[in-house]
Amino acid sequence: MSEKKVSEAIDYRRSVRVFDKEKEIEVALVRKCIEQGTLAPNSSNLQLWEFYHITDAEVIKRISTACFNQPAAKTAKQFVIPVVRKDLWKKRIASNVVFIKSEQEKSKNKDEKKAKGAISYYQKILPKIYGVGNLRGWINHISTFLKGVNKVVYRQVKKSDMRVVAHKSTALAAQNFLVSMSAYGYDTCTMEGFDSRRVKKILGLPKAAEISMIIGCGVRTPKGIYGPRFRVPFDEVYFQK
Repeated sequence: MSEKKVSEAIDYRRSVRVFDKEKEIEVALVRKCIEQGTLAPNSSNLQLWEFYHITDAEVIKRISTACFNQPAAKTAKQFVIPVVRKDLWKKRIASNVVFIKSEQEKSKNKDEKKAKGAISYYQKILPKIYGVGNLRGWINHISTFLKGVNKVVYRQVKKSDMRVVAHKSTALAAQNFLVSMSAYGYDTCTMEGFDSRRVKKILGLPKAAEISMIIGCGVRTPKGIYGPRFRVPFDEVYFQK
């Protein structure tokens, strides 16, 4: 299978609503696309995501039902479900610290100050941001607002702000996955119409986990794309300053 260039893959990608039930897609290749998805940029490199790759026919059927059996779900050959795991921030911080220390030990040109600064960021600053509760978050918000009157400050200090950050990072990884799938000639459809509680139960997810989206995967049929691509005029969304 020939691979498309990045620009070609982006252009090829469409939201395919009906997949060809006769054409299978390779599990290993979809897994590779998920791996490429995890190379996406993300806030503080915390990688607060998990990807559930659904290949079992019975589980696919149950998830399709939880997606209201919409065509993109009912005809999907596989599902990929990006899950936001903001609750894993302590574990991900620890992983980053271990990595930094390991790289520092292997480095021939050690930069102790840089390594200590990075470790301090993970161990002292991030816990203050991700470990904040609702009340403390609002206190921080008010304090930040007052400080920001006279100087530049970081303003996303509430618990809800960090939830948005985690979802943005997961969405970036999902987009990487979509483009990677297109590069191999596979198709996808991102769906937000689903019963999140039922899907979480099917996947065995903890309460704190949040499903970012459900992605149906397969190969398009002629009827799978509902119409020409529409985008508002570029001049309406592009501003050069």
